[in-house]
Amino acid sequence: MKSIGKVKSNAIAIAILLSLVGCSGMSSQDKSTAVGAGVGAVGGAILTGGSTAGTVGGAAVGGIIGHEVKK
Repeated sequence: MKSIGKVKSNAIAIAILLSLVGCSGMSSQDKSTAVGAGVGAVGGAILTGGSTAGTVGGAAVGGIIGHEVKK
């Protein structure tokens, strides 16, 4: 059952990443924020074994870092 949760978390992270990458009308800073959030979500999911909290936390931290990089 644990592997089902991991697959579910990874699928959610990938879906978020793909939906954010498709936004072509975004500013450079917005794109950086979206990419940071996507990468953070995937990284958080991997590092925490697919936990939801790790995925969401990684997305939040990645989004903040991506936003600050393009300031």
